[in-house]
Amino acid sequence: MTSMTSNQPYLLRAFYEWIVDNDMTPYVVVDATNELVEVPQEFVKDGQIVLNVSPSACVGFNLDVNGLSFQARFGGQPRRLSMPCEAVIAIYARENGAGTVFATEEDIARSDAPESESTEVEQTGPTSLSDADDVGASDAPVPPKKGKPTLKVIK
Repeated sequence: MTSMTSNQPYLLRAFYEWIVDNDMTPYVVVDATNELVEVPQEFVKDGQIVLNVSPSACVGFNLDVNGLSFQARFGGQPRRLSMPCEAVIAIYARENGAGTVFATEEDIARSDAPESESTEVEQTGPTSLSDADDVGASDAPVPPKKGKPTLKVIK
């Protein structure tokens, strides 16, 4: 099979245009720990930064297969921001949360790895329905019965 380029820049562009076309405000969540990311570090929290990338908030917006770059104001000061597309974790509309979260290369590698090579994950919950019955059955919601509804008269 022939190796293909990443589809993330294309999906990022499509989601961006879709959000803007629907008169909503596109926000991106960026992995600020990526060494190629240039963002104001004073606004980074937990290694991530959330950026408003709407046309009214950005100047010189450029999104291509190499990355995303634009100029925006932080505390009244204009700043130049740039990042590779791989550093964008998610894009969503501020008004309703519609958008997508991108899988990281680590997630993709983990899903492609055969089971024997994948890392072991500690099982914390029940492993089957019968185990779920044993673990706090009183806390579990009762699924509705299927079939015709009935009315029970209680005197």
